[in-house]
Amino acid sequence: MRKILLSSVVVSALSLSVYAADKTKEIVTHTEMGYIQTNGNTKTKTFNLDTKAERAWNKHVGTFTFDGQYSSDTGVTIKKKYFLELEYNYDFTDRLAFSYLAGYKYDAFSGFDYQAYTGPGIKYAAIKQSTQNLSLEASALYSQDKYDTGVTNDYAAYRLKGDYSLQITQTLKFTQEVSVRGSFEESDNYFAFSKTAFTSKISDIFSAGISYKLDYANRPAATYKTDETLTFNLIMDY
Repeated sequence: MRKILLSSVVVSALSLSVYAADKTKEIVTHTEMGYIQTNGNTKTKTFNLDTKAERAWNKHVGTFTFDGQYSSDTGVTIKKKYFLELEYNYDFTDRLAFSYLAGYKYDAFSGFDYQAYTGPGIKYAAIKQSTQNLSLEASALYSQDKYDTGVTNDYAAYRLKGDYSLQITQTLKFTQEVSVRGSFEESDNYFAFSKTAFTSKISDIFSAGISYKLDYANRPAATYKTDETLTFNLIMDY
């Protein structure tokens, strides 16, 4: 399962490169980057990268998402996590679409070796306006969690997701993403993710932003349930 998902990511990345060479098949990208380094009494490095590439053709939409964070203290890694997600949508109407999702998550200090999931779903644009948008998504998934101990848990799962955006002013934008992924059979086995962000436009391409991410495991493999990340980012849209 792990090799299949990683292979899918490689194929997707190669496909995106091919499309980029064809100007008639445009790819829209959104990239957020942040970096902090300290020297002296403390010697730390913190880096985060959040990027999304999307391509639409006819009634089809393909999306690749990567979100990762890395931190070290005096040369010792204290945080290393990322997730990859591939999504395909087919638009039945301008509001309703069929979706298919494949995701892979790695967190070195979570107690999980990896988490992977894939399956179909439905996406609905509840609000579609010039200044605000709200999309709702529900998916039925096959999930696999592998623990650091080597034990693997396979189960039927669901994912519910909401994406909201509001253009407050011509240059200031608010976005909120919330998702819950859990087991159909074990109600206490679920994971939640939230991202709240404000971005301010600097130019046609560049923006400055602040985001707060909350990553929650109700039945964690390690000692902690919630991982919180606050970042200040340089954002590129092109």
